[in-house]
Amino acid sequence: MPRFRNVRLGDLKNQATSRQKITDPKRTSDAACHEVLCMAEEQGAITAFQRYVAQQPQCGFGLTGICCRNCIQGPCRISSKSEANQKGICGASDYTIVARNYARLVAGGAACHSQHGHHVAKTVLKMAEGKAPDYKVSDPNKLSAVARQMGIETEGKSDRELVREVALAALDDYHSFTDDPPKWLWNNITEGRRKKFKHCDILPTAVDRAVVEIMDQTTMGMDSDPVNIIFGALKTSLVDFTGMHITTDLSDILFGTPRPIKTEANLGVLDKEYVNIAVHGHNPTLSEMIVEAAEQLQAEARSVGAKGIKVCGICCTGNELLMRQGVALAGNQASQELAVLTGVLDAMVVDVQCIMPALKPLSECFHTRFITTSETAKIPSSYHFDFQEERALETAKEMVRLAISAFRERDEKRVRIPSVKNEAIAGFSREAIYEILSATNRENPVRVINDAILSGELLGVCLFAGCNNLRIMQDESHVYIATELAKNNVLLLATGCAAGAFAKSGLLTPAAVDAYAGEGLKSFLKRVGGAAGVELPLVLHMGSCVDNTRAMDLCTDMANDLGVDVPKVPFAASAPEAMHEKAVSIGSWCVAMGLPVHVGVMPPLEGSQLVYGIATQIAHDVYGGHFILEQDPAEGARKIIDALEYRVWKLKIHRAAAEKYETPVAVHW
Repeated sequence: MPRFRNVRLGDLKNQATSRQKITDPKRTSDAACHEVLCMAEEQGAITAFQRYVAQQPQCGFGLTGICCRNCIQGPCRISSKSEANQKGICGASDYTIVARNYARLVAGGAACHSQHGHHVAKTVLKMAEGKAPDYKVSDPNKLSAVARQMGIETEGKSDRELVREVALAALDDYHSFTDDPPKWLWNNITEGRRKKFKHCDILPTAVDRAVVEIMDQTTMGMDSDPVNIIFGALKTSLVDFTGMHITTDLSDILFGTPRPIKTEANLGVLDKEYVNIAVHGHNPTLSEMIVEAAEQLQAEARSVGAKGIKVCGICCTGNELLMRQGVALAGNQASQELAVLTGVLDAMVVDVQCIMPALKPLSECFHTRFITTSETAKIPSSYHFDFQEERALETAKEMVRLAISAFRERDEKRVRIPSVKNEAIAGFSREAIYEILSATNRENPVRVINDAILSGELLGVCLFAGCNNLRIMQDESHVYIATELAKNNVLLLATGCAAGAFAKSGLLTPAAVDAYAGEGLKSFLKRVGGAAGVELPLVLHMGSCVDNTRAMDLCTDMANDLGVDVPKVPFAASAPEAMHEKAVSIGSWCVAMGLPVHVGVMPPLEGSQLVYGIATQIAHDVYGGHFILEQDPAEGARKIIDALEYRVWKLKIHRAAAEKYETPVAVHW
């Protein structure tokens, strides 16, 4: 402990040699999704679930990360068949190729999250300059708090003056020409992490520079040192943290910091008597306007025979609306096509990230209007609206009217909506959590969690994040691991499609506390919820995938309150169905921050024993965090519990020793 117990690569289940014959496309544990997939089979419709089966068997070289396409001499594939096959044409070894491929995954994820944040920052700047009149400062308290955190003077300034300075400071973190680290990174981590990142030379100077640097570092003829490449990847992941934090902070300022709110989740939220519009993607600057436009155009919907307009969410745009507006969540990433197959979706409006190109041809088989809105996320033959913040609400109304016109074209014979849906309570921002904890300890809310851990009431905290991945059953690992950890008194947080899985399955309810929580967790949730006059769910939904920094801020506050650095805090992360490059990037900064990070789908690291060892062992020696790469959900849950138990045990010993000998708590882990 806490190292990965099987230290030899040969002991591990290898994707390339253990591939199974998969023939059934209904790879989901969600009853609503299963019902729609049966419908798809009857109709001959093809979804991601069928396409996954059609891709089998997948390339073993790609699965293990030893396929290199970084120049056009390749692709090169590493094998042990002969001495000449053991390196690429340029002489790159397996460890170089695997490390480069991993680093480029991190770069892609960091680029996605950071571009999202850049867009939001520019929207805030336009608003401050009077160029985006449909937006406003919805949370002036969050604005002031962020300004102070970034060292910006707040006294005597109007909201518009202050928000302009905050937006410019955020944009400076993208383009700065100084050698200083990004403010949204430096000002939101522990002193121990600052020293560690400086010591290891992985402090980035600006978001854009870091992404360019890692792409340069991993081109043909550049870096071949796997440790140096992976440290470069960790440096890049820290600007992913930066861009994510900027996005969360500025979105809260624009649209409000989430507070607990009740809604419903799963495909059963669709209603055949309404005009149904799904918003899908990640950026709330669009989806918030769709909600407002739909509210203003209810009468127009009634004029065509509908009862009104219902907006639902898919993926992380759905999470953004769920936690701020109480908009129902229709599904997470793997479910996006299934909403169209119900026959009642009149329009799907998408912005950026995780959008399947297959949605457009599928929508052509129905009456659904498929609408794209971003210059960087176009899909051929779609209805495309050039969404500009200067005329945001007007453009949103045009999209909603397109959905209203589609309502009259429905084929009633093809309407089949699963009845499955569950209540959900979401909106647990860090601020909302502290408001609840303040009823127990007003002076220091985070100490309520730390005291519960030190007393043995809680084992620790685990953040669930990540995507859906059709290599495994949709949502199954999310739900299994969460309920297993709950039974062992782990406080559960969730973002992104993991949070969507919990919403759909009914885990975001107080009833789930009685059904699954161990006595300690149950006592904690009922005690702190009762003091605040609220009923808490089993899992605290903290937002979209870009909001993982909310959870990291909570961990940082726990560390500062305990007087230790993050590697000593009983806090873990789990991505049971990691799929996207963004998940790789998030997991990487979590490791750099000092967390044990479980990943339930094997990333392409097995091609090099050296790189695999860096991820699972050497990272712990240097940063205090490490990857737990475990595909079996039962084993994954056990290893997360092991990591938390180890940290609690060590934390208590170090605190007892410090108290006995009247010294500071030991700094090393």
